[in-house]
Amino acid sequence: MPKGKTGGLGLIAIALLALFFGFNPLHFFQGDSSRDVQFAPTQTKTGQSTAGDEMSDFMSVILADTEDTWEKIFSDAGRTYEEPKLVLFTGQVGSACGYAQAAMGPFYCPGDRKIYVDMSFFNELKHRFGAPGDFAQAYVLAHEAAHHVQNLLGILPQVERAKAQMGRRSANAMSVKVELQADCLSGVWAHHAHTQRQILEKGDIEEGLNAASAIGDDMVQRRSQGFVVPDAFTHGSSEQRVRWFYRGLESGDINQCDTFNADRL
Repeated sequence: MPKGKTGGLGLIAIALLALFFGFNPLHFFQGDSSRDVQFAPTQTKTGQSTAGDEMSDFMSVILADTEDTWEKIFSDAGRTYEEPKLVLFTGQVGSACGYAQAAMGPFYCPGDRKIYVDMSFFNELKHRFGAPGDFAQAYVLAHEAAHHVQNLLGILPQVERAKAQMGRRSANAMSVKVELQADCLSGVWAHHAHTQRQILEKGDIEEGLNAASAIGDDMVQRRSQGFVVPDAFTHGSSEQRVRWFYRGLESGDINQCDTFNADRL
């Protein structure tokens, strides 16, 4: 897994809420804010470029929609949203977080503020995980965009510093909180995108919830090794992922996504 990759700390909660209460204990990072989709210099097994296919067009549309949503949320709070880059690749790719392969799944790298998506992942999501549909794909990208939001708020850097002082079990538990918060934030995106642009059609919510369930740690472990090890969870169970995504979707309120101080994950 690439280094620093992300798929009861009071300061983390403050960083999240600061966006909405007019003070900012953390400095926002500065960077290139131009909207962009990049293609890594990799090829498919047949030697054909992945650029320009239907999936890449769909991904660029969803990325643009997440940017529209988060730009408005940040603007309403008197802040500026800095747009991430999306890198579409096949097989393998290099990033500021290290070298990655398709088997690792989509990921966000805080080091270069890019979202990396292997073009074959959504076939796997459909056929291996049983989560087909356009909105299932949109949920995955929105989840990675939510990690970018966490990075802008200073949450990811604080989490990485805290995890460096923890044992494996506690670090895994912290990672779960990060991922469930990203699920909630992706639900916040869906809420606002639909309110403003009516993007959701019949069955879309079910597709998103199905995707959240299909890639829960318990489902993935059961499928890959035949048994579940909760202490090894890094993203949360299927039930947790569905619940936090739906919490954001139903409320549309970023303040409802404080997994770090929640009584129940």
